[in-house]
Amino acid sequence: MRTSPHPSSLDEKLASLASTIPDGEQRRHFHSQMESFKKVYQRYTNKSTESELDWNKIHPLSAKQLIPMESIEKDSLSQERIASLLSQLVVLKLNGGLGTSMGCHGPKSVIEVRNSNSFLDLAVKQVEFLNNTYNVDVPLVLMNSFNTETDTQQIIKKYEKANVRILTFQQKQYPRIRAKDGLPLPTTANPETLDTQEWFPPGHGDVYDAFVSSPLFNQLLSEGKTYLFFSNVDNLGATVDTDILHYLVENNVDFCMEVTPKTTADVKGGTLIQYEKQVKLLEIAQVPKDHIDDFQDISKFTIFNTNNLWANLESVKKNLAKLDEIELIVNNKEHNGVPVVQLETAAGAAIQMFENAIGMVVPRSRFLPVKKTSDLFLVKSNIYTLGENFSLQRDSQRKQEENPIIDLDARFFTNVDDFLQRFADIPDILQLDSLTVRGDVKFEQNVQMGGIVHIENDGEKQMVIRDKKF
Repeated sequence: MRTSPHPSSLDEKLASLASTIPDGEQRRHFHSQMESFKKVYQRYTNKSTESELDWNKIHPLSAKQLIPMESIEKDSLSQERIASLLSQLVVLKLNGGLGTSMGCHGPKSVIEVRNSNSFLDLAVKQVEFLNNTYNVDVPLVLMNSFNTETDTQQIIKKYEKANVRILTFQQKQYPRIRAKDGLPLPTTANPETLDTQEWFPPGHGDVYDAFVSSPLFNQLLSEGKTYLFFSNVDNLGATVDTDILHYLVENNVDFCMEVTPKTTADVKGGTLIQYEKQVKLLEIAQVPKDHIDDFQDISKFTIFNTNNLWANLESVKKNLAKLDEIELIVNNKEHNGVPVVQLETAAGAAIQMFENAIGMVVPRSRFLPVKKTSDLFLVKSNIYTLGENFSLQRDSQRKQEENPIIDLDARFFTNVDDFLQRFADIPDILQLDSLTVRGDVKFEQNVQMGGIVHIENDGEKQMVIRDKKF
């Protein structure tokens, strides 16, 4: 059992926080969110209710549960059929994250990644391309957090003339918990005065309840929307695929997780298993210590979760109560030297709550996340081109199947601004296997790289490279 206060102490603390909010809609909204928080909190403090994973019950997925994308029927769908499929679709981007890990302020989705387009620009243009090409109305929905809501509302004004409806809702806002006594950390919940660092968005597993609770959900159902495709806004490979959508519709699939083959770089990634006859997402944190090596053996667990997810909207609504029970992620942090806990959930863990759930093995090209500037280097490079549908496509001249390994000195390349200052021009890397940069190095025009390249500057003066072939 974890440290937990008496229930009345928690209620008193939450009541005290509520009293800091002016009476009215904001306070009612706070009470509603805290009712959800208390359910999660109870699961956290009552760890004995969580069942241990029995390794002997883990089995591979059956052929009906794991579908290779290459095996699905790729009929030459007519324009009318594609339009009919797309008319049922909602595209949702998880837009709750900040760009702080890459040295940026505000929503991560506004970082420019390709041809002066941000993550959000590309998402809008991709959906607009579908709407224009097939004369449909696919809406783009953004799930914001309290960290990104205000900025995003300002940013999306620039898309007012785009042929795409941009709809938004906000996920919940929970208080961080002091590890010492199990009580919420904040002293105020007043939106005008609260310290945002004392609160957190409870992970992208909140998407189901937050979406269904918003007015958008029933509005979209009433429009005849039946399927949701949702993904992280920073995954540039997560684009609408009508072949996948066609398969889901034809086979009445309730939930689909796109997975892709593991490489040695993905050994810690969550994988799909069959557990007690259900499809289940297995994360490394759930694995017993004596089976960690088994989990990280890519010959045994061959696929991992891309977090590109598809769900039938009616099934989400039907299973909403069960979706409250997906595995908790206990995230230990510090705030001003005080150990605190965040209680989060992951969207993919919901797969076990759906009756007709599958994994679909997709090409690696559908998993192209940008988490660091080394990833940004790749998506800006000539390995990729930007197609007419505004998706990134690998250049056919790149013969190696895998992307090169990029290792940039964190002292000089972690922040986007520092990265852009040192890469005035991205080198030609079509033939590159790996690049390691140590020290302060600036790359200018006409640099070409192939094979294994190691560049080191151990001096204090910045090294400038131009007109050079490695």
